[in-house]
Amino acid sequence: MGRLLLVRHGESEGNRDRVFTETPEVPLTPIGQDQARVTAAYIREHYAPELLVSSSYLRARQTAEIMNELLRLPHEVDDDLRERSYGVLAGKPYDTARPGFDPHNYWRWAPPGGETLEEVAARVGRALDRIARRAGVADAVVVSHGGVMMALWRHVTGDWARPGRVVRNAGILLVEHDGGCYRAATLLDSP
Repeated sequence: MGRLLLVRHGESEGNRDRVFTETPEVPLTPIGQDQARVTAAYIREHYAPELLVSSSYLRARQTAEIMNELLRLPHEVDDDLRERSYGVLAGKPYDTARPGFDPHNYWRWAPPGGETLEEVAARVGRALDRIARRAGVADAVVVSHGGVMMALWRHVTGDWARPGRVVRNAGILLVEHDGGCYRAATLLDSP
């Protein structure tokens, strides 16, 4: 049985400012850097990863690079792990009105010019499948984004209802797999 440690990037300037980021090049805050270090220490203590893959966006790459100061793994970048496109919401506060948004079917809604979570799930699911095949029975760390992790939860479990919220910054979703079949997904309370 292999394990994929799905990690959300540390706090970014967009998270701190509570805005949908306008560009992929938004960096981590000092808090986000510390979060990455704490998560790396937790992973090193509890798991034995052999591979590290991250989104191409700066905040995910920085999280992976900081984690890798401790983990010392081969690090690859996979553009399919990039965050959901928020279209016209890019650069706007999180609490901006979202016409047509239905909280009971949130995965089907897209901001104008953006992606639905269903579309994100198709893209990132293919990336996760590739990583799982490559890792085999080894542990692997996958650093991405909040919306991506919601979509990956759906890809792995078939369920949109849980976790039903965005994983906290530098939080971990543990996915067990066997020969390309996903067996379990658990949102870890630690680190």
